[in-house]
Amino acid sequence: MNLIQAIILGIVEGITEFLPISSTGHMKLAEYLLVVHDKDFANNFEIIIQFAAILAVLTLYIKRFFVSIEIYLKLIVAFIPAAIIGFVAEHFGIIDMLLNPFVVCISLVLGGIVLIVFDKWTGKPSEIESIEMIPYKSAFIIGLIQCISMVPGVSRSAATIFGGIYKGFDRKQAAEFSFLLAIPTMMGATGLKLIKHYKDFHQEHYYMLAIGGAVAFVFAFFTVKIFIAYLTKHGFKYFGLYRIIVGAVFLLLALAFGWQIDK
Repeated sequence: MNLIQAIILGIVEGITEFLPISSTGHMKLAEYLLVVHDKDFANNFEIIIQFAAILAVLTLYIKRFFVSIEIYLKLIVAFIPAAIIGFVAEHFGIIDMLLNPFVVCISLVLGGIVLIVFDKWTGKPSEIESIEMIPYKSAFIIGLIQCISMVPGVSRSAATIFGGIYKGFDRKQAAEFSFLLAIPTMMGATGLKLIKHYKDFHQEHYYMLAIGGAVAFVFAFFTVKIFIAYLTKHGFKYFGLYRIIVGAVFLLLALAFGWQIDK
């Protein structure tokens, strides 16, 4: 991986991490377009720089964590399913087996259809006064729904936002809970990758991680602020349409050029 690739991937991560369009899917497709050869490092790179995007959310929502201890407890409960299932999936290499452009493209298309179909049910007013008031059972269910996003191309943001709406949040509340839930989830994923692979990194790798992370932080910071305003007013249908178009185009390219996970 070179400097230009790291910067571009940082931009892609920062923009897509909190949108319901799958950051992992876009990162994988970007890697193929950029012809990134070091696939092992690239897989770790895309997970680790997510931590920088999470720091952007932490910066924006830091005051939320001083309102009540309830938010900590609810996020921990929601994080438990991903912690257990993610550890098992990582241990048995299940996620790595799914990291290929065909799975990503199909997930993008199917997820886009779901966004469009269910968009009309996402404009309802909130049944819950604030995100801190969500019942523990509902927080756990949102966490379970989040686990679907372990399939590349599904989108963690989309899964958790819909989980939040299903359990009574309005669009804004669901998005904010999704952002906050990303903090323990992505911190756990990043920590696991670092513990498992830090000995494999060279000085140049750390340099690329620093550059990519810094870029991801800046773009994530502004994307989150814009996304909340857009989502509240317009919903998900255009994100769904975008997913279908991107997924279909890249699926045709994958079929035409025979992309494989080891290329």
